[in-house]
Amino acid sequence: MIYNNTYNKQHVIILAVKRFFFFIMMVIWMIGIFYSCGRQYEKKQLEVTASAYNSLKNQTSDDPRVAAWGDTLRPGIKAVAVSRDLLDSGLTYGVKINIEGLSGRYMVTDKMHSRWKKKIDIYMGNDINKAREWGLRTVTITWKDTTGMN
Repeated sequence: MIYNNTYNKQHVIILAVKRFFFFIMMVIWMIGIFYSCGRQYEKKQLEVTASAYNSLKNQTSDDPRVAAWGDTLRPGIKAVAVSRDLLDSGLTYGVKINIEGLSGRYMVTDKMHSRWKKKIDIYMGNDINKAREWGLRTVTITWKDTTGMN
């Protein structure tokens, strides 16, 4: 009887250790799967002309608070419009960009008229003086491009 109890305890311990290591191996495997399936991207950089705009009727078409993809613009949000030629570079709706000279990340929410090339327009709410102070600058923008990546 003592032999049977010792045997059963050893068997239970061995089984518990095997299950524990199986669990650890499954966790490591799952982490590997999730890591390999994560979004991969290529960091892109481009020099563009940057202007600024406000929520004013004479600066936009239609409703000055509604962007091209239907987003409602309001003072304080960090949004940009991009020239249509930049759409093919991966600067599509929802992409977040860094703009040289400005803090934070700006989301692409609007498209500019087709006459503009290699240009962005930075949304500055109702602050006309801030937009005028910005003026027209050549800046470098960076973003993470996920188009064409596996």
